Amino acid sequence: NSTLRHIIFLMKRFLVCLSVIACASILFVSAGKGKALPKGEPLNAGLDSLDSALFHTASWCNGDPFDCGWGQDHVTFADGKMTLHLDDKPSHGKKYTGAEFRTNKTYPYGTFSTRMKAAKCDGIVSSFFTYTNKPVWDEIDFEVLGKDTTKVQVNYYVKGVGGHEKMIDLGFDASENFHEYAFKWMPGQIEWYVDGKLVHTAKGKNLPENPQQIMMNLWNGKGVDSWLKKFKYSGELTASYDYVKYEPLSE
Repeated sequence: NSTLRHIIFLMKRFLVCLSVIACASILFVSAGKGKALPKGEPLNAGLDSLDSALFHTASWCNGDPFDCGWGQDHVTFADGKMTLHLDDKPSHGKKYTGAEFRTNKTYPYGTFSTRMKAAKCDGIVSSFFTYTNKPVWDEIDFEVLGKDTTKVQVNYYVKGVGGHEKMIDLGFDASENFHEYAFKWMPGQIEWYVDGKLVHTAKGKNLPENPQQIMMNLWNGKGVDSWLKKFKYSGELTASYDYVKYEPLSE
């Protein structure tokens, strides 16, 4: 009996040790990979009409440096494309009206892409980005500045802190034709691609880690002339999008 009790005691000790090792391994892997997020649902949306189960259009204004309101009627669909419009129709206390298009859901780590043709004019931005302000402000950007559409600016925000801008020479004019803009967001790394070519990488522990909405907007700036140049309205501007895709990270 004493031998049996000793064997049982050793087995219990062994199981306790296994549990400790397993817990330590999980903590170690989690620490290495960053915040664990649920796997997102794939999205492959052609933009030939407004699918209200997936998307919605904005109708408000979020203040400076955006010198326009968002008009729901400034998002149109034709010939298999979604187009954002910017004009001098007053809205939400602003002289101009732009447009913003968003997913209803938020999406975690994965690959985000669109095929876009940007607008060209000093003082404006055509964008494709992800964003959340819950629980904190995280964001990952593609921004074509209308002052020079041969370049695209990539950036990201973590807890409301940006300052990670990088200007990328495209080798083409983004306002003349459609091109694919994509980024792969992973724990500890973001990769930006243009037409399938890797153009920039950010690495480190301090990167966005909260699920985010997919967003597109067209707007004119105020008080940011050193960044965008001064906006002078000379007629309606448009930015068009062919599709929006999201593919979650493979396990």
